[in-house]
Amino acid sequence: MSPRKSSFARGLLWVAAALALSLGVDRLAVQWINPYFYRILVLCGLNVMLALSLNLVNGITGQFSIGHAGFMAVGAYASAAFTVYAVPQLFGVGPDASGLVIVGPLLLALLVGGLTSAAAGFLVGLPSMRLRGDYLAIVTLGFGEIIRVVILNIDAVGGARGFAGIPRRTDLAWVIAGALTTWVVLRNVLRSYHGRAFLAIREDEIAAEALGVPTTRYKVTAFVIAAFFAGVAGALFAHYTYLHTNSFTFMKSIEVIVMVVLGGMGSLLGSVLGATVLTALPEALRFASSERLIIYSLLLIVLMIARPQGILGKTEGKRGK
Repeated sequence: MSPRKSSFARGLLWVAAALALSLGVDRLAVQWINPYFYRILVLCGLNVMLALSLNLVNGITGQFSIGHAGFMAVGAYASAAFTVYAVPQLFGVGPDASGLVIVGPLLLALLVGGLTSAAAGFLVGLPSMRLRGDYLAIVTLGFGEIIRVVILNIDAVGGARGFAGIPRRTDLAWVIAGALTTWVVLRNVLRSYHGRAFLAIREDEIAAEALGVPTTRYKVTAFVIAAFFAGVAGALFAHYTYLHTNSFTFMKSIEVIVMVVLGGMGSLLGSVLGATVLTALPEALRFASSERLIIYSLLLIVLMIARPQGILGKTEGKRGK
């Protein structure tokens, strides 16, 4: 078997294993976990996808994007529009359908959300890749706000009212499968020749270009891959809870950046840990009522003083994985 076919077969096995594991975990969670903790687990999984994808741009490639919530919004609204307007016409599946009947339509909706966000990532990344640092951050920030304002003025997706009528089809199984798939894809990318190119750009872009690395192409590629998985996370979010632009504000982008920085720039496992901690910690501090945000902030400050490189630092980059 050729290396390409072998890699494809391993990918299929990973997907099958992820689906089996996620279905098993979901069945146990439904039986043994109350709805409140179940929702926290779902949000942890979605934030893991966002943190992992943003880490490819900010931590592994060394760029600085603060508009990740915009890519999530594009994927969420594109997939929701596909489910509401196209799925009944293409598959005859109504909003009350469940079971295996919804698997195909939901997979297509996730793909639509991911590809639409990837296209947005390409459109944003291509003209702005000559920018670096703060200037690139301002461009991505502007993109995120433009997307939110545009959505607010599109009546077909609810506008300022929010998008109603989206069937709830996301559960913990889908979220776990999505997070595992994101992890496996990015881990394999990081271990490949392309991953070496991303790391080279992060360490010294001028030296990488002098050695023949097409830096602009790789930076745009990082944006496209990150936007794709952010769009898939947005699609899962859209099919789980009420969809409104308030979920995709500037503060959501900052929240994802904090997850990446806390876990460790360039560390995939750190992104998983940072996203889980920062999603669960505010809920764990609810016993403190009004003081919980102060305690939450102090814990973050102490952690960053004690561990400025993040919990796990650049472990993958240092090990050359």
